[in-house]
Amino acid sequence: MHQELIRRVVEELQATLSGRFLGKIYQLTQLSFAFDFGLRGSFLFVSVDPSSPRLYLIERRGRDLQKASIQLAHFGQLLRARTNGGAVVSVEKVEGDRIVQLTFRCEEESGAVESRKLVVQLTGRAANLFLLDDSERIIAVLRGGQNAQAPGDIYSPPASPSRDAASAIPDIPSGSPSAYADAYYTAIDATRTFDSRAGALRSRLRTSIQRQRKLKEHLQQDLAGHGDPEDHKKAGDLLLANIATAVRHGHKVVVSDYYSEGTPQIEFEIDENTSLQDEAAHRFRLYTKAKHAREEIATRLTWVDREIERLLTRAQKLEQIIEQQDVAALESFDKADARPSPKTAKGKAAETKSIPGVRRYLSTDGYEILVGRTARDNDTLTFRVANPNDLWMHAGDYPGSHVVVRNPTRKEIPHRTIIEAAQLAGKFSQASGDAKVVIHYTERKFLSKPKGAAPGLVRLSRFRSLTVEPKEAVSRL
Repeated sequence: MHQELIRRVVEELQATLSGRFLGKIYQLTQLSFAFDFGLRGSFLFVSVDPSSPRLYLIERRGRDLQKASIQLAHFGQLLRARTNGGAVVSVEKVEGDRIVQLTFRCEEESGAVESRKLVVQLTGRAANLFLLDDSERIIAVLRGGQNAQAPGDIYSPPASPSRDAASAIPDIPSGSPSAYADAYYTAIDATRTFDSRAGALRSRLRTSIQRQRKLKEHLQQDLAGHGDPEDHKKAGDLLLANIATAVRHGHKVVVSDYYSEGTPQIEFEIDENTSLQDEAAHRFRLYTKAKHAREEIATRLTWVDREIERLLTRAQKLEQIIEQQDVAALESFDKADARPSPKTAKGKAAETKSIPGVRRYLSTDGYEILVGRTARDNDTLTFRVANPNDLWMHAGDYPGSHVVVRNPTRKEIPHRTIIEAAQLAGKFSQASGDAKVVIHYTERKFLSKPKGAAPGLVRLSRFRSLTVEPKEAVSRL
């Protein structure tokens, strides 16, 4: 606050508060208060937030202040106890500085009358509140710290008084300076709130866009890693067609390419201990896997592209709202529906609701991974939350969390997602400190609960195993 505005407010407070008793104290934030002096809708507002210290009367409803207030901290409790409903004797501004002193006449239970002083330092980084006794000794201080004055010290103002630039003198209209100050700072607070909220939304959108672009990149890499399905099928066909004529040299096999003009000779690298029939079967499995992966990844890439486009459109809309400083539009934007989930084969959105007792993660391939916390949470996750075709896993021979990979499409889950989920199963087990841990995994439909078994105990009718390093390698939701 400018010193001229403080001077005008203090004159108003001296005329308004003199002889009035301090009543209820509302603590609005850690550094701001509203004091009730029985003015019927008017309260003394004090903030010693270093970014914007201030003092003036505000027009508010008591019940609104009650709703907005937090629990009264130590300073407020001491102020209430030591002033004991004291009456205001004077409100004065320290000459040449942004310091205001409210002096109270307080009557003790013994009948003795003592004075208390509330010192309001509106001095930037040194902004603070002090409660003093009649000998200027500090009873309580709001903002403590390494260099702050402490209870028991004799109060002294900041060493370097704050000064105003000549050009900074505000054009204070006639009428209540408190009303002017309240309107002025309310507008500033609204702007800061708008900017802070807009900045948080902008950052959130930027992060979401980056995450989707990263997911798209991983999906494209995964697609490339599966190879062309037709190449795998062609290799399998040629190996079978050349069983009698193929020429093997160690790990290399030369066959005739019946699909190409002139039937040229081509070469495959095959383990020398693997028969051509087994290698052909392996190539056909790769064909099936690559074909399914191509279909599923194509679907996911389409959704990711749409999601990126949607997020970019929202980002553009947000910038327009920020440029127009439209508070109502920003409020509506912030409350907009959450990001839609990828569609299942039947067109229903996959569930992504928060589940009590369950940690939620998102795999690199975009699959939701759920991790139980306690033994009872494990039971709930496995037998109430998980669907029959979801993938279930648990650390072998060690107590730990049940882990479920959601599989709404019922298609083959990418191996990378299985590894990431297995790493979480190892991380949230008693083997988390080991270099490697064996993880058992199977579809949820192959689990059962033995009658009378302890929470978390299950029976597996079939399962597979893999060995991974325990770690938390994916993003938590």
